Amino acid sequence: MKTEVIRVDPKEPQIEKVKRAARVIREGGLVVIPTETVYGIAANMLDRKAIQRLYTVKQRPQDKPFSLHIASKEDVEKYAWDILPFAWRLMEKFWPGPMTLLLKSRENNKVGVRMPDHKVALAIIKDVDLPLACPSANLSGNPAPSTCQEVLKDLDGLIDLVVDSGKTTLGQDSTVIDATRIPVQILRQGSLSKDEVEKIVNKRVILFVCAGNSCRSVMAKAILEKKLKERKRDDIEVLSAGIMMLDGLGASEQTEKILEREGIDVSMHHSQGVSQKMIKEADIILVMERSQEARILEISPEVKNRLFLLKEFAKIRDNDLDIADPIGKSAEFYEQVFGIIKEAVEKVAQII
Repeated sequence: MKTEVIRVDPKEPQIEKVKRAARVIREGGLVVIPTETVYGIAANMLDRKAIQRLYTVKQRPQDKPFSLHIASKEDVEKYAWDILPFAWRLMEKFWPGPMTLLLKSRENNKVGVRMPDHKVALAIIKDVDLPLACPSANLSGNPAPSTCQEVLKDLDGLIDLVVDSGKTTLGQDSTVIDATRIPVQILRQGSLSKDEVEKIVNKRVILFVCAGNSCRSVMAKAILEKKLKERKRDDIEVLSAGIMMLDGLGASEQTEKILEREGIDVSMHHSQGVSQKMIKEADIILVMERSQEARILEISPEVKNRLFLLKEFAKIRDNDLDIADPIGKSAEFYEQVFGIIKEAVEKVAQII
């Protein structure tokens, strides 16, 4: 019996055909779908019979697990946890795209996850709305297919449906990265180069957080950037944000004056509220007060091991580790606060 083939427009996928392919998958069938890399065989990961059939069809060893395909970056936390900051940055840079990340699974094993850059694939994955295995649509050991014709050469009569959207864009497997530890290991070289991956992985992100992102965190960011420049360090990115979610405000007048004296111009600064994305992508998060620490833990409790009070991280011995907010206070108070922040940040520059 020959496998059925349906043609789906890669730019404007026909809804009824997408739904048909998704229905076959939900009912336990094997459906070949296009991605930007190669064609893959989609199967419901929760259906044991479908997964066993997938192993049989591909002639794949049972001890070689399948990666999951998702339709949204937000879905990654359904299947993985304790995700390291650089992994979030890789997702931001390369998803959707030809990158499979090996992450720590909810069962404390490892799970491969990928978000393909193909409208048809994303539409089908979204409609299925189940954990979806999608290995390349070839017999193990054979070249991965970039056309429907190549798929049928290996699999005609072995799978239920092929969604034909023409030749794939890249024609090469995704790059597979073990993102569960440092140093990062590239397990399979694919469409992404090692240099592209390492450029993201080897950079660390420091995030300073205060209340409104108009004075204390601005001071801290500016001083650290100056110190890093003096040391010719280009491997660290420095960000600042505020808990109060006030976007677009400039630095306070006193902050501008104090930093100008240090040879730093912050006249173009625009405040921004701290986001979950910023928090997840930061390697070190430094806050001014315990109240900000508590708020960040409410947003993302998993970052507790990389969240510190600035004074605490700088190892400044003081009974009061909070750095007070100078907004609305005198110029003298601003100077005192700046002195504390400058001392702490100079020590941070030595530590990192």
